Amino acid sequence: MSPSTPPAAVAAAAVASPAKTLVRTPSSSHPSRFPYISMSTSSSPRAPPLAAAAGGSGGAAASLLAADPSHRESVLLAARASMGNFLGETRLDLAVPGLRLAAKGKVRDVYESGEHLVLVTTDRQSAFDRVLASIPFKGQVLNETSLWWFNQTRHITPNAVVSSPDKNVTIAKRCTVFPVEFVVRGFVTGSTDTSLWTVYNKGVRNYCGNALPDGMVKNQKLSANILTPTTKAADHDVPVTPDEIIKSGLMSKEDFDEAGSKALSLFAYGQQVALENGLILVDTKYEFGKTADGTIVLIDEVHTPDSSRYWIANSYEDRFKSGLEPENVDKEFLRLWFKNNCNPYEDAVLPEAPEELVCELAWRYIFLFETITNAKFEIPDTQEPIHERISRNVAQALRGL
Repeated sequence: MSPSTPPAAVAAAAVASPAKTLVRTPSSSHPSRFPYISMSTSSSPRAPPLAAAAGGSGGAAASLLAADPSHRESVLLAARASMGNFLGETRLDLAVPGLRLAAKGKVRDVYESGEHLVLVTTDRQSAFDRVLASIPFKGQVLNETSLWWFNQTRHITPNAVVSSPDKNVTIAKRCTVFPVEFVVRGFVTGSTDTSLWTVYNKGVRNYCGNALPDGMVKNQKLSANILTPTTKAADHDVPVTPDEIIKSGLMSKEDFDEAGSKALSLFAYGQQVALENGLILVDTKYEFGKTADGTIVLIDEVHTPDSSRYWIANSYEDRFKSGLEPENVDKEFLRLWFKNNCNPYEDAVLPEAPEELVCELAWRYIFLFETITNAKFEIPDTQEPIHERISRNVAQALRGL
């Protein structure tokens, strides 16, 4: 389709015929390697989300986010009850013999144990290259969402996952990590300094080697998905072209081409799965590494609401025409709140995120997990301190490796 094609029509066409992009591999062909996760569906099957997304013959379809108000309210109540009981910091190196802290990221703490890495996903919420808040259940949601996608995408690329001994933990193979993030975008949107809409609105028409047409507006669909890689930096990711990556020696051409091809295939597949469930996968980022035998593997996280933007498909067209932000199921509305209430890049002290906003984000993360996986998210038992549970489960898992 041409760039002038109305983006709403593009989205509607994609929802109507999502199977045209890729043939989805049945999940039964990929038995789960994560037996602790209980993904039992409800005793009474839910209506297919795609049916809700497509809407009825008359009037606007009800939003998926409002499809089950009683469930939403129960999650919000659980989130409010868990305020203050977050997994904010971890010190597994003091609790598990032989474990060494390798890195502390904005969200994940990474520990080393021989040939394995232990990745602990915390409840810390980051954006604008800093931690903004803590979100109830977030670490568990992100870990379980990633594990589901890792399982579902093994027909596209191998990954580094070995096991998941705890709701917040993934044990992975040690590998050499490429110092590049593979960001794939399907829409002109975003609010951060490196987002496509921010740079486009400043007049940039060639971004990371991609030529962009004039006349696009915020939240418009691109004529084709594009790859906009960034270098991985401690404080701020820097957009870069493929030629710059290769000339600077960050990656060889062969490795970049293979990883870039996998990133685009993963994104197309993720878009298809999302649309089948009434969602639009807007953009995301992937990270890759190389194992000792030279195999390029997918690492870190996949298609989570932290690494990706998701919109509700059935309300996108009306909201776009009205100049409204799409209904998002990710952290964008939290980003927008901070942008409206402070300078999140420069202010030394940020305002505290309202409890209502924090709980709403917890709900949207759980909503995304349940919508994508068609499984029920299990609210964790808060009686046992989460750090003690993680330490026990990790120690037991490492003894078995």
